[in-house]
Amino acid sequence: MPDSQEFTALFLAFFILTLAVRLWLKIRHIRHIGAHRGAVPADFAATIALADHQKAADYTIDRVKSVVFAIVSEGVVLLAFTLGGGLAALHGFWAPRLDGLIYGLAMIFSVMGISGLIDLPLSLYRQFVIEARHGFNRMTLGLFFSDLVKQTLLGVAIGAPVVLAVLWLMGAMGNLWWLYVWLFWSAFNLLVMFIYPTWIAPLFNKFSPLEDGEMKRCIEALLTRCGFRSSGLFVMDGSKRSSHGNAYFTGFGNNKRIVFFDTLLNRLAPPEIEAVLAHELGHFRRHHVIKHIALMFAGSLVLLWLLGQLIDAPWFYAGLGVPAQNTALALILFFLVIPVFTFPFTPLTSYLSRRNEFEADAYAAEHASATDLIRALVKLYQDNASTLTPDPLHSLFRDSHPPAAQRIARLQQLETPA
Repeated sequence: MPDSQEFTALFLAFFILTLAVRLWLKIRHIRHIGAHRGAVPADFAATIALADHQKAADYTIDRVKSVVFAIVSEGVVLLAFTLGGGLAALHGFWAPRLDGLIYGLAMIFSVMGISGLIDLPLSLYRQFVIEARHGFNRMTLGLFFSDLVKQTLLGVAIGAPVVLAVLWLMGAMGNLWWLYVWLFWSAFNLLVMFIYPTWIAPLFNKFSPLEDGEMKRCIEALLTRCGFRSSGLFVMDGSKRSSHGNAYFTGFGNNKRIVFFDTLLNRLAPPEIEAVLAHELGHFRRHHVIKHIALMFAGSLVLLWLLGQLIDAPWFYAGLGVPAQNTALALILFFLVIPVFTFPFTPLTSYLSRRNEFEADAYAAEHASATDLIRALVKLYQDNASTLTPDPLHSLFRDSHPPAAQRIARLQQLETPA
């Protein structure tokens, strides 16, 4: 077993490497987009105007610059909480005043609250400077803080019982506590997936049933062809926050809903909406959702098992700057530092996600129209100001969706001749 100094050195090595690679990739991305700002890629020259291409480049660069700042900020906060003595100070404040589960709850909520306050200025900047500068923001300050209050209250109402249950299981279930926590956590996540559409999402947005008409008939015919059952088709008032358009599935089991942003319905024609929906159906029919849930649960089991091996190791706490040992500190430390050690797996998860997107596109081409999906994607790239010229290495490492050129080239191969 390593001693505390060896573990500190290992942590710092991974921290520096992860920070350097993340910043290097973002800087590459910015430079690549800037270098290709002056001309529309040949594959899109007939459909995307130069002004729209340049708007997408400027918007993406602004967003990536904010991510660079966030990466540095996250790194500073992580070091401050660990080797900088932040967690030790919080422990010194709460330990004389509280004990047991309430002490653990106070520690965890303190870390979350401090992190949230530090992130708040950047969130405001992104929404009211970057999004507004490029014509996407429709949110008011009142709505922003209303959402923030709702999220905080909801987080406390749901999070406090969950945290207390996890801490109790960690202390009461012996050496196999990690297995009991995993079973509880998995069940809780499935419950949230099930209740989210009807209990949580309506707290933030208005959902109206899709009106009868050509659009609804096309969608219902597609669902019948694909053998998919949902609990309803809904339109969400996304336009009150942003002009970006989107569509998504939500829910789990028999409580699945199909949701369209009102901005999307206002922009795309019915056959294009059908093609976008067919792509989303492809994720279900190719079992991507189930695979993602299974991978998430398997990953959480491995991580909790690993925490079970570290929880009684003095070098784990001392090596990260904490002079005490308990379940709450173990939980906080582990989930603060684990992203540093799991970052090398990012290209694999990105690859799996991009593969799923290609499979969903192929499903859409089979059950709707590749041509209509191409038209829809081009409109969405244009309306959402998505860059057409991402840095290839950044895209390979980080992007969950394939670059536009690759995606449309694949779809063109699947087009049915007229």
